[in-house]
Amino acid sequence: MAEADRFNEEWFNDKSFWEQYAPIMFDKKRWAEVPAVADGITRMARLPLYEYPPVYRSAEADAPGGPKVADLCCGFGRISLELARRGFAVTGVDLMPAYLDTARDDAAYEHLEIEFVREDVRRFKRPGAFDLAVNLYISFGYFGSQEDDRLFARNACESLRDGGCFIIETLGKEIAARDFVEAEWFERAGYFVLTRYEAVNSWEGLKNRWILIDKEAKKAERCFTQRLYAATELRRLLLDAGFSSVELYGNWEEGPYDQYAESLIAVGRKR
Repeated sequence: MAEADRFNEEWFNDKSFWEQYAPIMFDKKRWAEVPAVADGITRMARLPLYEYPPVYRSAEADAPGGPKVADLCCGFGRISLELARRGFAVTGVDLMPAYLDTARDDAAYEHLEIEFVREDVRRFKRPGAFDLAVNLYISFGYFGSQEDDRLFARNACESLRDGGCFIIETLGKEIAARDFVEAEWFERAGYFVLTRYEAVNSWEGLKNRWILIDKEAKKAERCFTQRLYAATELRRLLLDAGFSSVELYGNWEEGPYDQYAESLIAVGRKR
């Protein structure tokens, strides 16, 4: 397969990567923004923000009556937990057992009824089961080929009921070029972190090199490449996947995707 169509060799299946890099990638700032992100999701999905009573885990509890949501690549379950607190019936899907175990423990601690499934989103599919599907925190574009990305989107579309929508938050190609820096460093979670970036294949992807150095001067290094989509390219991918319309936003307040955009948020709607 040509280099232009294959970047990675399934690096995201490496359990050790996620365990070591999780404290760096999922810091307190990411947790603090969860309620605002959940507000944005529910507004974009045209669902009530707080109408549904919370769904608690108990023998007496009725079956969840709120909207059914698939959190695809759910990680630790940040959004899964927040939506469940609002009464949504949530299914979180991820490949990493350690992340799913943490999410299950947190849900149990809060007595929240959430289904967590260990599965690759290229295989996960439940036809007509969900009102909403989400893929957040720039977790789109890491598969080896564009066809894998399209398969993911088709599965999401097929898993939605008519009238449902799929929301993707990712790093737009326009933003990556606008804000590009060749290297940066910072301290986080007890590590000195050095990052280096490189545009590849005429901005088809962004190569990331992350070097972690701990207090004992032990070093860990990982390289991976994210496939970048311009807003128009992501819209076309979702339309080709079966969505009847696609809206593009630059933030969770539904601001335009323009020169001031903070991220690329695409909302594909299924008729």
